[in-house]
Amino acid sequence: MKEAKCERQIHEGKIPNEMGHSIVRAQTQKTGEFLSMVVNTVNDYLNQTTLESLQAELPIEKGYCCDVLSTLRRMAVFCEGGAEACRRLLMQEPFQEARAEKTLYNVYHQCIEEFFMPKKDTWCENSRASYTGVSAIEFYHAVPASLEQLLLPLSAAFLKMREELAHYEASGSSMAPIR
Repeated sequence: MKEAKCERQIHEGKIPNEMGHSIVRAQTQKTGEFLSMVVNTVNDYLNQTTLESLQAELPIEKGYCCDVLSTLRRMAVFCEGGAEACRRLLMQEPFQEARAEKTLYNVYHQCIEEFFMPKKDTWCENSRASYTGVSAIEFYHAVPASLEQLLLPLSAAFLKMREELAHYEASGSSMAPIR
C-alpha cells in the first residue's frame, strides 16, 4: 500500500524522481542552448540589416519588409525570455521539475509555434517539409537572399526542437499536452 502511495506521489511530482529530473533537466538545458543560438543568430542578422538594405537586395513592398523585421524582433525577444527562464531553472537547487515542464510548454507555444505561424503572417509553414526534405518555411512574397539564408537553416533547427518537445511530452511527462 505504501509503495502505491509513493508511486502516486512521484507521478504527481510531490516526491522528486531522480530519473525524471535528469530527463527534464537535460531537455531544459538543450532547449536553453537552442534558444540562445536562435537569439544570437537572429540578433546578428538584425544588427546588420536595415529596411533599406533589405529593399536594396530585392525591391519588395516596404510594409512587408517592416513586418518581417518586426517578426524577427518578436521572435528574438520570446526566445531570449525562454533561454533566460531555462538558465534560471538550471541554476536552482533543488531542480524544479514542474516549473521546467511548464517553461518547456511555454517555449513550445511562444517560440516554436510562433516561428512556424508568425503573428503578422509574414511566412507560413510548409506542412509537408519534414516528409519531402524541402524548406519548412514558405514566404508570401519574394524575399532577399539574406533573409532566406537566415530562416531556412533555422527552420530545420526549429523542426527538430519541435519534434523533441513533442516527443518529450509524449514520453509520459506530466507536462500539459502540447497539441
